[in-house]
Amino acid sequence: MAQQAEAARRAPLNRERVLRAAVALADEGGIESLSMRRLAQELGVVPMALYKHVANKEQLLDGMVDAVVAEIDPPTGGSDWKDVVRGRVLSARRALLRHRWASQVIESRTGPTPAVLEYLDSMIGTFRDGGFSVDLTHHVMHAMGSRLLGFSQELFDDSGSAGPEAGADVLAAMAGRYPRIAELAAAAAHDEGSAVGRSCDDQFEFEFALDLLLDGLERLHRQGWTSAGSPRVGG
Repeated sequence: MAQQAEAARRAPLNRERVLRAAVALADEGGIESLSMRRLAQELGVVPMALYKHVANKEQLLDGMVDAVVAEIDPPTGGSDWKDVVRGRVLSARRALLRHRWASQVIESRTGPTPAVLEYLDSMIGTFRDGGFSVDLTHHVMHAMGSRLLGFSQELFDDSGSAGPEAGADVLAAMAGRYPRIAELAAAAAHDEGSAVGRSCDDQFEFEFALDLLLDGLERLHRQGWTSAGSPRVGG
């Protein structure tokens, strides 16, 4: 095993190997732990050797995003637009759960990377091939937002919550001033195995919202909805 690891370190350096090592480091220690110096040490090279393959840290992060997006399953043949979109969005989510730092990095990019653009172009094609107008597809992309890439910004993040006793104390303190929030929090189902560390079942909540969106889009599509306010077709 040690010989295999050493052989891997001696393999010729290229962009793919740099990105693969960077993704592995971020998976292990979080994106904050990744630096060009740390990456060079992992690869057994001097830091300057990396710059032949990635011009700077930002380009490295762009490449890492593209490496993660490349893991999203391609469209399935013979399925309707709704099945294709749902399947690919959930595949994107699985990729992000394998690489928990990725959503943070995607949000930090000043523009979409090539793999993201290719993925979004393909998703637009799925809607258009499914009979959606350009107008409706435009609004669909806005409505779906980051959910197309498998994540969404939660209104509340209780990933840092303490144990059940402390949670009960917090709810009791909140109940007097914010009774509806306390009521909702107390009634919410909890899932100790939550994939992103939240107390609610984040996978259920993600799929619940995704299905609401897809059902609504299907209804608008059938009605012939347009943003110009023209008469809707059908019931």
